[in-house]
Amino acid sequence: MGSLGAFEPDTLYEGDALALMENLPEGAVDLIVTDPPFAIDFTAQRLNYNRTGSNVIEGYREIPAEEYGEFTRRWIAQAARVLSPTGSMYIFSGWNRLRDILEGIDAAGLCTINHLIWKYQFGVFTKNKYVTSHYHILFVVKNKKKYTFNKLDHYPEDVWMINREYWKGKKKTPTKLPQELVQKIIRYSSNPGDLVVDPFLGSGTVAVVAQQEGRHFLGFEVVPEYVAFAREGLRAART
Repeated sequence: MGSLGAFEPDTLYEGDALALMENLPEGAVDLIVTDPPFAIDFTAQRLNYNRTGSNVIEGYREIPAEEYGEFTRRWIAQAARVLSPTGSMYIFSGWNRLRDILEGIDAAGLCTINHLIWKYQFGVFTKNKYVTSHYHILFVVKNKKKYTFNKLDHYPEDVWMINREYWKGKKKTPTKLPQELVQKIIRYSSNPGDLVVDPFLGSGTVAVVAQQEGRHFLGFEVVPEYVAFAREGLRAART
């Protein structure tokens, strides 16, 4: 791992992802795994997924729909700049803003390797349309001829059925990626000692799993309460 400029490895930083990414040296990052805002007027305190609203940490920052395209192009361009020549990125997206993500990938000159589907066990109840119970995961690289891919399974399929994690009675952020899902991504697309970055850290799952898997990490998050929550998760994982 080379120099990270003003950043210390294995550290979480509070602040705007775009501003912080601009200070990362070009080509310094081996893998980016991130679940950015979706611009869907998300309300953190709703009883989503049968959870108790009072247990959900407030502060979620949404991006206005009219700004989402430009916001997406800017952060993906920065991600492309900081990725190493053999670097990879996994971007989570709902169906409603998927076009903006795809356009941002193309504008940044990145190559899409796979369009993965994460199927989970339940979605938010609906009355007059199908229940959404999956996310899209875009697996993209800088160089489609040379990138890290550890073929852990003989027949690695592009639909992953991994349950959401229940945190009954516990404080949590509004959205949380399962550790099993993040672990799979990190094991497939990085090696021990690599640098994994999540510019929209949220609950901190990417940092926790990177630490567990012997990778270095950086995490950026604009919501102070989420940063504190993620730091506590890292401390707990070290004990």
